[in-house]
Amino acid sequence: MELTFTHHQSAHCENGVASNLLKNSGLNISEPMVFGIGSGLFFVYLPFIKVNHAPAISYRTLPGQIFNKVATRLHLKIKRQKFSSIANANKALDENLKNNIPTGLQVGVYNLSYFPDEYRFHFNAHNLVVYGKTETEYLVSDPVMETVTTLTYEDMNKVRFAKGAFAPRGQMYYPIQIPKDVDLKSAIIKGIKNTCRDMLAPMPIVGVRGIKMVSRQIRKWPKKHGVRKANHYLAQMVRMQEEIGTGGGGFRFIYAAFLQEASVILGNEELKELSKEMTQIGDSWRDFAVEASRIYKNRSAKEDAYNTIADELLDIANREEIFFKKLKKAIS
Repeated sequence: MELTFTHHQSAHCENGVASNLLKNSGLNISEPMVFGIGSGLFFVYLPFIKVNHAPAISYRTLPGQIFNKVATRLHLKIKRQKFSSIANANKALDENLKNNIPTGLQVGVYNLSYFPDEYRFHFNAHNLVVYGKTETEYLVSDPVMETVTTLTYEDMNKVRFAKGAFAPRGQMYYPIQIPKDVDLKSAIIKGIKNTCRDMLAPMPIVGVRGIKMVSRQIRKWPKKHGVRKANHYLAQMVRMQEEIGTGGGGFRFIYAAFLQEASVILGNEELKELSKEMTQIGDSWRDFAVEASRIYKNRSAKEDAYNTIADELLDIANREEIFFKKLKKAIS
């Protein structure tokens, strides 16, 4: 059983699944537009929560939030279901496939057999689409992959019921109602306002203030924890930023593409200029990741390497603060 479904590769899984499911339902919306309207860009530093034995840093909103906000702002209806048993989860998915409904799933990454080994770790907020099945496998459109792929029934059960933080509990979701006409303009403005509010939040661990706080912490890590632990913290930060959900530079590039599209839809030239500025900030996030990786791989020749990258991060935070203030003004 194979449903008609067009696979488009994307930079980030949740945007990609949302965009692909909506395109399949007749609403042609790009990945950057999903990300911008869904206010996906975010930053939070949670030193009191440890992920892989390092302070938790997230560059994105909670799993599912992007698609939920897109649905609210464009007045779409999405159905989400979680399950307590594997049998019920399979039954519901197979029922959807029989009814010709390609279905989004939240899954754990660790047992995705088509991922290279170095990308298979315990992370439960990945998203993919199932669009059919054979006698032994499900047909999978994973938007971070170049082409469609498959998962055995057994592996599908493992990824849908992965244990740990953000355990997916078999979660599946799919659009059930899309209006003929959607108001992109108002949705774009709401999305931008939400992101500006988050990134300029007055809380010390959120948005640009959170980035500044991490910059201060990086300076203290080697003395406070010793070089080995400091290096592990830094490695985990870069992993969250560049590999798990593309958070740092990658998200800035997607957001820049969103502003480019938004500038045309809203007829707002200022957004085009801000899009270029966000691309440059994205480049700086990438440079930060490269410098940080040199430190934890012990390849940095710089004397005061930790302070140097803390300075780089502080500069990024200051530039983003100015950027989001300008963006807020540009649409008010």
